[in-house]
Amino acid sequence: MSSLSTLHAKIGPSILNADLAKLGSECSRLIDAGADYLHLDVMDGHFVPPITFGHQMVESLRKTIPKNRCWFDMHMMVENPDKFVKDMSDAGADQFVFHYEATKDPQTTIRKIREAGMKVGIAVKPKTAVDVVFPYIEEVDLVLVMTVEPGAGGQKFMQDMMPKVQTLRRKFKELDIEVDGGVSPDTIHHCAEAGANLIVSGTAVVKSPDPKSVMDQLRQSVSSKIPIWQNL
Repeated sequence: MSSLSTLHAKIGPSILNADLAKLGSECSRLIDAGADYLHLDVMDGHFVPPITFGHQMVESLRKTIPKNRCWFDMHMMVENPDKFVKDMSDAGADQFVFHYEATKDPQTTIRKIREAGMKVGIAVKPKTAVDVVFPYIEEVDLVLVMTVEPGAGGQKFMQDMMPKVQTLRRKFKELDIEVDGGVSPDTIHHCAEAGANLIVSGTAVVKSPDPKSVMDQLRQSVSSKIPIWQNL
């Protein structure tokens, strides 16, 4: 986990909201506009109803965008996440975020991801209590608090998820905390005040005619609150 002194606000556009027909150029556009990382949503049609894409697309995208240019944050909304680990690692994924609800043995899943050479994240759905991840905090790189029900873009931000973020920030001051779902310039202040520092934003960034200004605004909102988190 990162230390508080080096904890930074980072913005990861969700490419699910981009034009998938020209995904390579869309990702380059977002990186050039200042994206700190790219958030890739993988859905298997089982854990959540939609199906998006698999490791083949990640591999193809990685050929266009090398690791030294941008890192890929894989949000794995899949059942049995263990079976996806090797393929995603081989495809060039940098970070593998699995759902607590999708595995019977989080410890084993964490170990497999780490052994595959990727960073590890653990996510919780809105109806899951945040304390279920406490036993794994020392072994993961981040916790993702979903601020919508996983499975579809464009949903309304769930402000009532912010106590989860606050609890994590108060208890684990050095933890990278990610939020995903409905985050925009209109809702970012809730995330920033609660203590989230990794911000996933889809529609608000990707569909904006000026994604740079949107990402700058999101980043500044969070950065201004980082010193305050020490006193939470």
